[in-house]
Amino acid sequence: MRRVLISGGTRGIGLACVKAFCENGDKVAFIYKKSDYKAEEIAKRYGAMPIRADISSEDEVKGAIRLALDTLGGVDILVNNAGISEIGLFTDMSGAEWHNVINTNLSGVFFMCRDVSREMIKQKSGKIINIGSVWGRCGASCEVAYSASKAGVRGLTMSMAKELGPSGITVNCVEPGVIATDMNAHFDGETMRELCDETSLCRIGQPEDVANAVMFFASDRASFITGQILGVDGGFEI
Repeated sequence: MRRVLISGGTRGIGLACVKAFCENGDKVAFIYKKSDYKAEEIAKRYGAMPIRADISSEDEVKGAIRLALDTLGGVDILVNNAGISEIGLFTDMSGAEWHNVINTNLSGVFFMCRDVSREMIKQKSGKIINIGSVWGRCGASCEVAYSASKAGVRGLTMSMAKELGPSGITVNCVEPGVIATDMNAHFDGETMRELCDETSLCRIGQPEDVANAVMFFASDRASFITGQILGVDGGFEI
């Protein structure tokens, strides 16, 4: 039974990952920030352990990791999914808004990877899967902070893969395209149609599409794959 820790596990891609790992028979803990009711509902439904923490806080991450390690007995697989976005012109963005996005989407991933990998190094094995974004590759107008943070996740993934490889730890990144999640719910119908037109498969992706890629990277079939970026984007802007 593999021991799995997932951040941002109460909705969208994170929830799809919680479900997939639990249905695979793995022992799962997930981190969430706000919704106690939703977290408890997921815990009861799938048997996963909820941990409330803000991953942008270094101290809260440390506490969450300690709790996960005590409960799971270790971590074999880490999925860094939690993320936020700020929509608007970058010239109107405040410093606080910028730091909020960067601290969650990039610093939070760093904190999680650093603290979990210390335990993985001791056991000489582990798999880290970071959730990036197609916008980290091509950039998105009016989502400058989000795009910058996800581009950072790309670089973090490749650098950590080199550093952690000698310890038997793989580090990979999944970059979703336009997925039917709460983060994209603000787009109107016309915008969604335009995004579909830019997607070669002419449809919006589902959270399960991304979870399937995560499950692959977490499997033995990906044991000789590290430092890789996999686009799950339906051929967006190819």
